[in-house]
Amino acid sequence: MTIYTQFADHIGAILDRLAEAGDIPAELDRKNVAVEPPRDPSHGDLATNAAMVLAKSAGKNPRELAALIAPKLARLDGVSAAEIAGPGFINIRLDEQAWRDELKTIAVEGANYGKSAMGAGRAANVEYVSANPTGPLHMGHCRGAVVGDALANLLEYAGYSVIREYYVNDAGGQVDILARSAHIRYREALGEDVGEIPDGLYPGDYLKPVAQALAEEFGDRYAQAEETEWLQIFRERAVAAMLHLIRADLALLGIRHDIFASEADVLAAGKPQAAEAELRGRGLVYDGELEKPKGKTPEDWEPVELPLFKSTEFGDDQDRPIRKSDGSWTYFGNDLAYHYQKSQSADILIDIWGADHAGTVKRIKAAVAALTGGETEFDVKLVQMVRLLRDGEPAKMSKRSGSFITLADVVDEVGKDVVRFTMLTRKADAQMDFDFAKVVEASKDNPVFYVQYAHARIRSVHRKAEAEGIALDGEADLGLLDGEELALVKRAAQFPRIVEAAAAAYEPHRIAFYLFDLSAEFHALWNRGNDHPEKRLLIVNDPERTLARLALAAGIGQIIRNGLAIMGVEAVEEME
Repeated sequence: MTIYTQFADHIGAILDRLAEAGDIPAELDRKNVAVEPPRDPSHGDLATNAAMVLAKSAGKNPRELAALIAPKLARLDGVSAAEIAGPGFINIRLDEQAWRDELKTIAVEGANYGKSAMGAGRAANVEYVSANPTGPLHMGHCRGAVVGDALANLLEYAGYSVIREYYVNDAGGQVDILARSAHIRYREALGEDVGEIPDGLYPGDYLKPVAQALAEEFGDRYAQAEETEWLQIFRERAVAAMLHLIRADLALLGIRHDIFASEADVLAAGKPQAAEAELRGRGLVYDGELEKPKGKTPEDWEPVELPLFKSTEFGDDQDRPIRKSDGSWTYFGNDLAYHYQKSQSADILIDIWGADHAGTVKRIKAAVAALTGGETEFDVKLVQMVRLLRDGEPAKMSKRSGSFITLADVVDEVGKDVVRFTMLTRKADAQMDFDFAKVVEASKDNPVFYVQYAHARIRSVHRKAEAEGIALDGEADLGLLDGEELALVKRAAQFPRIVEAAAAAYEPHRIAFYLFDLSAEFHALWNRGNDHPEKRLLIVNDPERTLARLALAAGIGQIIRNGLAIMGVEAVEEME
């Protein structure tokens, strides 16, 4: 139990006693009661809004209710004062022993420190990457891959059961283009001079091994055959090869998915028909005509009756067709069915999409709300593209041109951990530049280096201490820690609430931000020894004080490792 959960329990018990005494109603909704650090550290160590959020339903003004709670908090062990502030906040000051005890908790819980039960009993499906299976992944895919994977890790850390899913768009026109591109390369592998790859097809060399395999399997059987004879076969072989390539690319980032869901399988299983039947049964699909396009009406436009989903009943700006005039399913119809399928095995659906899909968010949210009766939570995290810089010039990343820079190229150059950490140094919906020079720069301006360097310093001081015969293998006298050192414990103790806040908002970048701040405070503590040798972590002739500081450093190192694990980044033992 962390210090924040401990005081949340204390406040809950105090409210129970007040209810038993008849001072407040027994059935107050306490879900918005929080315990957190005050915005201004000079106001105390912890603050609670209990009186503010409960006063109205308790029939009291906030300061009146706070006056009932604060004295009981002040009498708790470890509390030096509980003061009412402003309109009814309660600031709590703890004695130093409370923070020493929290440092011990970090040591005891280790890799479990910060884990939460907030998601217990709930299943979350996180769908991410889902790039068309038409080639290797590029850096545009990379950011969504890292954000999605880190979010999945974060939700697991917060107690959710997580399903990591990749949706394979293998039923559209793009995979036909892939098959035709593979056929040209297949003819080339048979010795034909195919010349320049025609516009509109994929010219990348990554199709050459696929073509070679096709040539070895089929010989020249399909070299001059009609497209109808080979298109389906080449689609299947090429998509399978591309998925193998994509899995390999993702493995370079340490990413694995539990499910690769096929769009073609969704269609073959009749999921769109089932979704339509479900919505018609609820009166949410009707046969009607689309509104005329806004502005000047195209000359070839004519009203067509289509099955329309009542998307406007769920906040969309117009009703949406689920079938085309030829009876085939629209993209929306397919996506609606796919989300219906996902909702049957999860309580929460989270999609990680590129920002270029922003226009479809409302309609899919409407569909999920309609199909699940509002019981399945659904959220979309939009991820902006990454601008890849080399020599100050943006690198092209066009899949069709065959000249894009692949995710594998970047990981090979700077390493998995640098890529993963960098992708989480900004909010997902903020623009990002990935500069090859900056991401490996050894400076405090580079968050990747700064956090890793903090952990490496911690491991270094432990090795040096052991070499001097000072090993942290027993109880350290934490009473020897001074105020500046305990302030670092206070920062470390915020990790569990940061985890819960990040999980609640589906924002894994908050972990990266927190680790940077924690590392900055650790580096400041380390650097004070440059001017004051008696404040160094390792003082050979003062082993007792050294042990206390090693215990502090070990706790900070544990928090850094726990945070990096959520991000999918390894904590380094030393840096060159």
